[in-house]
Amino acid sequence: MKLYLFILFTGLSTLSFGQSKQDKELVKLIDKSVSDNYKNFTPGCAVLIAKKGKVLLEKGYGTANLELNVPIKAEMVFRIGSITKQFTAMAILQLVDKGQITLTDSIQKFIKDFHFKGKTITIENLLTHTSGIKGYEQIDPKVPNAMRVDFSPKAVIDSLDKLSLEFDPNTRYNYSNSNYFLLGYIIEQVSGKSYQQYVKENIIGPAGLSSTFYESQTQLIPNRANGYSLSEGKYWNTDFISMSLVYSAGALRSTVSDLYKWHKALYEGKIVKKETFLKAIQPYKLADGKQIDYGYGFFNKTENGINSIGHGGAIDGFRAIEMYYPEQEIYITLLCNSESDNFERFFQSISNIILGIKTENEQKEIKLSGEILDSYIGTYQNEKYKVSIKIYMANGRIYGDLSNGTGSFLMFIALTETKFFLPDIQRVKTSADFVKENGKVTKLILTQEQPVEFTKIE
Repeated sequence: MKLYLFILFTGLSTLSFGQSKQDKELVKLIDKSVSDNYKNFTPGCAVLIAKKGKVLLEKGYGTANLELNVPIKAEMVFRIGSITKQFTAMAILQLVDKGQITLTDSIQKFIKDFHFKGKTITIENLLTHTSGIKGYEQIDPKVPNAMRVDFSPKAVIDSLDKLSLEFDPNTRYNYSNSNYFLLGYIIEQVSGKSYQQYVKENIIGPAGLSSTFYESQTQLIPNRANGYSLSEGKYWNTDFISMSLVYSAGALRSTVSDLYKWHKALYEGKIVKKETFLKAIQPYKLADGKQIDYGYGFFNKTENGINSIGHGGAIDGFRAIEMYYPEQEIYITLLCNSESDNFERFFQSISNIILGIKTENEQKEIKLSGEILDSYIGTYQNEKYKVSIKIYMANGRIYGDLSNGTGSFLMFIALTETKFFLPDIQRVKTSADFVKENGKVTKLILTQEQPVEFTKIE
């Protein structure tokens, strides 16, 4: 959402010839929806939609560099965050196909000083986030501004080994960046090459990806989009972070076109054996037989009767997602240059159109007067959780900045004068109610599974 700066909308696009009349109408709807709504949370984004092997839409919207006023083109290069995990998983599976490792190998076989209280953790546990290893975000490095500092993989691994396991391996699922950090290190130990070099030679090259790179502050990367953070309706250049922690869990950059090439290369068996890839995208089963929604670097979910396979990414200054709907043979990738919890709703609005899904909430928004919205502006505090929300108004809506250190903001969609819904926050339905006493707004109640009350303090 860019509220006070002029946003450019570029008309650069690729539309596939031979579209059906219905597909053309859907593309028009999506194009209008994206151009009307991207400003609500990001300076810009790039979108690619393909159906049955044909690209229906490939287009850039908005601004890649706010200071230079550079418009986004479809070929802009974005950070893709955790979509990197797909590349890491395939690198591991290449080594499996070659017989250099097995999925049941203990990771201690490759990381000699990694103990974890004597628990056996396998490569498959890392691939499926069933290892019990906590996220490296929980390491206390005792170093100021740790995300700006370069750490060696060994230093990070030594710190991880000091943490307790969250659960015994293969008994539960918990998404953890540490799993894929360790996989990157194992790739280096087995191949004798750096993770960056191995992926470039064995993954990026064979897939024919000309605009996919390991993030670098010094390398000149053509068409690199800048990343931004949003606070109180204003954009800021995102803080510098070292790639030494992000590493094999999220350090790649790419384009919508390259991600589509990547998708096709995987399904065509160009990277790993077809049977290996088909196993990778299947939901994994825990020791007790319970199925989870994750395979080897891919989420595999079925919601509202529609199966989707893919991955998302969230990294400082960027959000990304690539998703394939196999029954409909529809592929969508969306890359944006700002952090926002509203990214998921934005993506869902696009996928809903192309998939023909009607949603109840999207038809309920009402417009409130500036006077009513102005009465909600202020800061609301929750003492129990030590969290505050600063409400402000822009573009005929109200928004909220969270003080929880995530850089997240909330968009409020009015259902009545006092009741709002907050577009899916990590796919959790959230509602908001403003409470008035003697004609003045005194409280804000946010409800997900349970209501949480915030008192207006200013």
